[in-house]
Amino acid sequence: MNKSLSGIGMTSQRTRARLIERLREQGIRDETVLAAMFEVPRHLFVDEALASRAYDDVSLPINFNQTISQPYIVARMLEVLRGGGPLGRVLEIGTGCGYQAAVLAQVAREVFTLERIQPLYERARKQLRELKIRNVAVRYADGNLGLPEAGLFDGIIMAAAAPSLSAVLREQLAVGGRMVVPVGAQEQWLYLVERDAAGFRETRLEPVKFVPLLIGKA
Repeated sequence: MNKSLSGIGMTSQRTRARLIERLREQGIRDETVLAAMFEVPRHLFVDEALASRAYDDVSLPINFNQTISQPYIVARMLEVLRGGGPLGRVLEIGTGCGYQAAVLAQVAREVFTLERIQPLYERARKQLRELKIRNVAVRYADGNLGLPEAGLFDGIIMAAAAPSLSAVLREQLAVGGRMVVPVGAQEQWLYLVERDAAGFRETRLEPVKFVPLLIGKA
């Protein structure tokens, strides 16, 4: 756990605790993920006008037709990504405001996160730096390509819905790794892709609603 977050935004501790209880009621069981969700001050990642809603279990707009994901779906995806075990190197596609990367930083050894919209990339990088989160590298890049130059990842997580499961990203998954991605257009489903020595296994989990994954930098 990143101790540098302690004492930041602690006025909302009780509100955060209520959110964690709601997540438990919705079936989140991974205490490591719940502790990370409690630790990260979500109100610092949304516009000041929306700060009073930061600990509601809803997605909120962050400009450029993007959103900060609903806390439940962040917790659910991280719980699936961890699979009950520790995370080493993780690739996140779609940094957005940086909130999910900040939570990931609490549960993974090293996080690489990619954002295609330059103002969001700059905002997230600044916010993570101000929170003194040292184990996240933010890159301005097209997430469709992944980050092949960084080698293989133990986990890959995507914050936008791709039209189909990406073979490019799948190949960047280490043996023993797990990838959690929303897939589809009108009807979206969360998928878990696991890689073992024999190949890949895909599991369709539950319906979700994400912004679409777009191509190229903006």
